[in-house]
This record gives sequence, C-alpha cells and structure tokens, in this order.
Amino acid sequence: MTTGDPTDARWFRQVLGQYPTGVCVVTAAQPEGTRAGFVVGSFTSVSLAPPLIAFFPDRGSTSWPKIKRVGRFCVNILAADQEDVCRRFASRAADKFEGIPCREASSGAPILEGVVAWLDCTLESETEAGDHFSVMGRVHALELESPGLPLLFFQGGYGRFAPLSLAAANSRGALTEQLRDVDLVRPEMEALADALSARCIAVAPVADELVVTASAGGANTSSAATLVGQHLPFAPPTGSALAAWKDDGEIEKWLEPIDSREARADQRERLRAVRGRGYSVGLLNDAQRAFASTLDRLAADPGAVDRDDLRGLIRDLAYDPVDLSSEVKHDIRVITVPVFGTDGEVALALTLYGFSKPEGNGGIDAYINRLLSASARATERLGGRAPAIA
Repeated sequence: MTTGDPTDARWFRQVLGQYPTGVCVVTAAQPEGTRAGFVVGSFTSVSLAPPLIAFFPDRGSTSWPKIKRVGRFCVNILAADQEDVCRRFASRAADKFEGIPCREASSGAPILEGVVAWLDCTLESETEAGDHFSVMGRVHALELESPGLPLLFFQGGYGRFAPLSLAAANSRGALTEQLRDVDLVRPEMEALADALSARCIAVAPVADELVVTASAGGANTSSAATLVGQHLPFAPPTGSALAAWKDDGEIEKWLEPIDSREARADQRERLRAVRGRGYSVGLLNDAQRAFASTLDRLAADPGAVDRDDLRGLIRDLAYDPVDLSSEVKHDIRVITVPVFGTDGEVALALTLYGFSKPEGNGGIDAYINRLLSASARATERLGGRAPAIA
C-alpha cells in the first residue's frame, strides 16, 4: 500500500477535506468605530475550567491583526442558511458588514443576526503554528441564538448535515432528565421512522407545556431540526397520550381551557378511550392542515406565531373519537403513544406523522401496532412500567 506525501499541499487539503468542519465568523469592534471580521473553519473548544476556545487564522490574514490589537472578539457560529454571510466575510469587500444585521456583545464585538450561537471572548494567547497562528480565547459570555443546523464545510463545499435524529439543547439544565430519557429511546425512534418512511418526534411534559425533545426521520432535515426544542401548549385536545394516564386532579387542570361542561365531559370520554386503546390519534381536517402549516412557520421562526393564536388552532383539531370505525381510521394522520418511566408515570410521548397512506397488510392498524411495540420497547429501555389498563 502506498501513502500520499504530506508535504504535497493539494493532497494534504484533499485528505483533511474528508473531515467536516463548522464555519464561524470572528468579529471585533475597532477603537476608531470600524468593525473587523473574518471566516474561520478551524474553531474548537479547548477547556471547561477555565472556559477556553481556539481557532487558527492564516498568517496572511489582514483581519486577524486588527482583532488581535483589540484583544476582544466574538465567535459567531453560522447557521446552515448563512452561506452568503460566509462568502461575504471571506471576500475582500471594503465593508464586510454592509447589509448584515448585527448587535453588540458586551465586549462591543458584533453578534451577527441569525447565527446558531455566539461566544464573546478575550484573547488568551497566540502562538505560531506553521503557516497559521494558534489563537486561544477565554469565553466571558455565550448564548444559543436559534435552533437551526450549523453551516458545514466538507470536501470543498458548503452544506448542512442530515442527522438520523436530533435532540434538543439542554438550555441551562432545564431538560436534563427528559434528554436522558430521550437518548435511551432514540434508537426506537430512528428504526420506526426508517421502517415507515415517516417522522417520529418525542414530546415531554415540562410544567404546563409540551417540549419537542427529539426528532427522527423524514427527508426535510431542516424542518425536523428546527422543530426540536419548540414549546407547545399542553392543552386539549393535544397531549391526550400524556393526560390520559394522569390522576383526576391533573386531568381537570388539563381540561380547564374548555369552557363548556358538555365539552369537558366529551373530552373525558375521549381520554378513557385513549387509555383503553393505549394510543392517541389525530384526524385530518382543516384545522390539522392549518396547524401543520403553523408548525412549519414556527420551525423557521420560533416567534412567528402568537401563543393565543396557537391555542386557538389547537382547540379545533380533531383527536381521539370514541368510535374508531374504518372510515375514521382512513383520516388518521397522527399517532401518539406514551412511554412510561420507572415511577409508572408517562415520561414522554412518541408521535408518528408524515407517513404515506397505508395500503393493505392491516392498513393503519399495522402502523399503530408498530408504534405500540416501539413504545413498549422504549418503556423497557427506561426501566419503566406501564400501568394496568382500567
């Protein structure tokens, strides 16, 4: 076997190009009021205590000396849809910031709008590293800006990765337990989504909301990624796969948004049907189409929809008819099953949607049975136990 010559720069780039890297823009504010920024594809974390990061600017860079003189900078992690921003900062434009919205970090360095995340730093050290410098920065502030995918550089081109599944970020430790659970059940989600060419999301109850903690499957990975981390109202008729196993007091609290006594009684009957079947279903109607469109808007912009408008759409959804006739089953577009934790309570729910209309071999019942089997295995992965069906 022969090996390539590492001193051959072209071959060196080709081999190292097999390793994908994230794309960042390092920015700083100049004392005279101008701004400097340049692209790096060699950003990495270094240390947790103290919090240190590193990147490697080219020795021929004209922007790095300007930022070095300031001693403070912000690392902007670009989103997958910001290739144009990347190319702008990689150019020799007189003003690379022209037309690009940004705001100031506490250091004064520009934070570019639309990035996935940013880190505000001071210069810790700079050492020579061949034809580059090795720069280390101490992080003083950092934040997640958006739930999208990052921009990647791979084999000479820009793009995004297509995750088999994706879990929510644990913002300030708010989802530690839920994400531990979802990591255990993600193999079931991935297998299910792959087998049925559908989407599978995990939803966990957090306070009075439902949080999309993970997703798997589907061709449109951009949409899947941005749905993860969304907070949705835990209100009838959605969330019935979680509410059906709660005690009477918690069920009454869940039913509070329903004004009519008759409508609340009807919803209790539907919950009993969900508990008896072991799963919840959502049916095709105009509200379901509008709700799906709204979720796409939320995926693109988490602040695009008012919470009251979202609750209004949810109220009109068609969920869990007591009678599941063959005609009704024809309109099923969403199937949700509970996954139980060690305390016998519902830890999370798995929702299957985006599947093709099933034909033959049991029709929608075959999909339901696959999801119920996945739920049982997921419960086993959590060391959980399902309560007896009353």
